[in-house]
Amino acid sequence: MAEPDASSGANRDRRVAVVSGGSRGIGRAVVEHLAARDHDVHFTYLKDEVAAEAVAERVAQSGKRATAHRVDARDVLATVAMVEGVIAERGRIDVLVNNAGVISDRLLALMSLDDWQAVLGTSLNGLFGATRPAAKQMMKQRRGRIINLTSVSGVIGVPGQTAYSAAKSAIIGFTRSLSKELAPYGACVNAVAPGFIETDMLSGLSAKQRAAAMARIPMRRFGTSEEIAGLVGYLATDAPDYLTGQVLVVDGGLT
Repeated sequence: MAEPDASSGANRDRRVAVVSGGSRGIGRAVVEHLAARDHDVHFTYLKDEVAAEAVAERVAQSGKRATAHRVDARDVLATVAMVEGVIAERGRIDVLVNNAGVISDRLLALMSLDDWQAVLGTSLNGLFGATRPAAKQMMKQRRGRIINLTSVSGVIGVPGQTAYSAAKSAIIGFTRSLSKELAPYGACVNAVAPGFIETDMLSGLSAKQRAAAMARIPMRRFGTSEEIAGLVGYLATDAPDYLTGQVLVVDGGLT
């Protein structure tokens, strides 16, 4: 299917969103949700080109537009180049969703340097690489929304997730600091902290581990990617301009 001509006046007026890690799970749901809300969405993926193209095709079938970009979030320069390319092409960026992340659960005493660097690099290098050019453009526009995906692991800490908790805690600090920097320019920065969500990240849990986790949740169920995407969509489009610097926890009452 041919993509719309991005250089036409009509398309340059459409809202533009960038989503990191958009080929599966929460990221996929966010891409589809923002596209349904009339954003032209550019999203990144790392390995699974088939899954990424399937997301773009589903969006195209609904008459909307989503474009997949193969980018390793650990590569700051590649991430910067992708976001700068979108801005150069479209002349704007309205929404940035920093979602890319990986998990490598193990006790710190057993953790390898590679595990540590993969978790921290994916979450934080990508965060910096995507947000720096987006923030510059939003300051020029004097508007924009940045939504960072963190986790309850970054709020309360989880044993066996030292690297993941460290990365997600850093995202919270990043969100709060950046919100103060961009507030004078009319741009909002918030974070969403999901609890247990039915995604590939939970696929490694045994039946016993799933039951134990669910027993800790007052709602007695795991959340869905669509529930998180709905909140991200609200922050991207409908939330008041006065809402910034906040961490919205979505965990069924866990914390």
